Amino acid sequence: MIILGINAYHADSSAAILKDGVLIAASEEERFTRVKHWAGFPEKAIQFCLDELGITLDQVDHIAIGRDPKAKLDKKMLYLLKNPQGGVKTVLNRLSNNKKVASLEQEFSRMSGVDADKIKPKIHQVEHHRSHLASAFFASPFDEAALLSIDGSGDFTTTMIGRGKGNKIEVIDSVDFPVSVGTFYTSFTQFLGFPHYGDEYKVMGLAPYGEPKYVDKLRDVIKFTDNGLFDWNPKYFKSAKDVVVTYGDDHIPVVGTLFTSYMEEQFGPARKKEDELTQYHKDIAASVQRFTEELIFHIVNHLQKRTGLKNLCVAGGVAQNSVANGKILANSGFEELYIPSAGHDAGISMGAAYYVYNQTLDMPRAKPIYSAYTGSKFSNEQIEEFLKSRNISYKRLADAELYDYVSDKLVNAGVIGWFQGRAEFGPRALGGRSILADPRRTDAKDLLNAKIKRRESFRPFAPSILKEYVPEYFERTENVPFMEKVFPIKKEKYKEIPAVTHVDGTGRLQSVDKEVSPRYYGLIDAFRQKTGVPILLNTSFNENEPIVNTPAEALDCFLRTRMDMLVLENCVVER
Repeated sequence: MIILGINAYHADSSAAILKDGVLIAASEEERFTRVKHWAGFPEKAIQFCLDELGITLDQVDHIAIGRDPKAKLDKKMLYLLKNPQGGVKTVLNRLSNNKKVASLEQEFSRMSGVDADKIKPKIHQVEHHRSHLASAFFASPFDEAALLSIDGSGDFTTTMIGRGKGNKIEVIDSVDFPVSVGTFYTSFTQFLGFPHYGDEYKVMGLAPYGEPKYVDKLRDVIKFTDNGLFDWNPKYFKSAKDVVVTYGDDHIPVVGTLFTSYMEEQFGPARKKEDELTQYHKDIAASVQRFTEELIFHIVNHLQKRTGLKNLCVAGGVAQNSVANGKILANSGFEELYIPSAGHDAGISMGAAYYVYNQTLDMPRAKPIYSAYTGSKFSNEQIEEFLKSRNISYKRLADAELYDYVSDKLVNAGVIGWFQGRAEFGPRALGGRSILADPRRTDAKDLLNAKIKRRESFRPFAPSILKEYVPEYFERTENVPFMEKVFPIKKEKYKEIPAVTHVDGTGRLQSVDKEVSPRYYGLIDAFRQKTGVPILLNTSFNENEPIVNTPAEALDCFLRTRMDMLVLENCVVER
């Protein structure tokens, strides 16, 4: 049985494909369009998924759309009645987008030549947050778990809690639009002078430079409720007459200003993008991050008491807050936590497909997913043919020689573009499409920003560590396959790995498993044998663009930056 899942006409559009419950391929459309957070119909990602199975669209049994325009229709209408002036623009905008979702069979027909009438019966609409829950639970190792989906909004819901058992998900409760943790965090992201869609991670990176002095003041913005959820003070947020997210003909999501003048009255004037980042701004960032963590702990602790379960699965945009994720188990009654590699909206395609397979069709669960490598792949022969066509000099090395050669370059201050195997599904580079450096260097961060990244100095770089060495370097020991959690680094290790130790003594680690990532493991282990350090500094292979997807994109990034070496599978290009 073949199920195609998509996230369409929504930020981070994507496609994923299952065969008999096994995830075969998944990718964001932005990897092909080269436009960050691209939000149209994911035609190229769909075609990629079909090609990976060697099939055509008419051979797909079911198509799962991670969006259900009919979800909470009664609450949408009630909201419109309560907000007759302010709500019309928002509802009309959403209905316009819903029409695109409702007529997807026409898009499938256009790209495939298959009659739309044959496609329509195969389509299943799966609510946004149910798709998120499914992406986490059905991919997890747990037979039973409490579930949390938390983000900006989707299908008129902003937070959903539930329970998963076997191949079924039960929704327990939810928070309705517009009240939203995601909107709260984005509002303060904008307030701090970071205006673009997806800039929230900058606030998370800035927070350790401040003190959480204003947490109590934020209690007037968001209110914790006795049912384990939350409400907010609408005075701080613009009404629905200002559309929250719009998608133009270029399919780029644009977020209007979310906060009101009342927020500026209470917290001072908003920072403009070009303004200096003052200590006050850093303290606000620290306070917003700390308050968000407290809110998440409030939700999960109530959820744990309500379900009595020990396992937790989390997804949604707020689930990309790796600092909060790293603290959940220490601040709740849960003992195990699973977060998928694509916890953000791209993961909806995978989640919708699993929801249809397990929940709707009542099929048994497949094995848990610990690998994010579901994207594009190129053979050495394809790479050599490409390099020759561009007249690029290279050498091809066998694996053992490759690890030795590249690790030597890393030891000698080299910055490496590492392009191996399948691309990762999700926002994190995990050794498939990574830029690597020596974590022992005190100047590595400045070196990377000068040579390639040109990003804000307060943003940290991450450590990829061999799985069995995590207890030696970190205060907490958990499996972190997708770089989805931040943990404190042991104090005695700060000086050993300064390049990946953030200002607050933490690191957003990836625990590298030999079975999951054999080639990446081999390189890190070669570095360990030479230095005694089982860690590499890892950042995404890109330069202000989506992560590179092809050898051509990798080479272009290498040529326009000051990277020292490019490794495409077994082919090495040097300056």
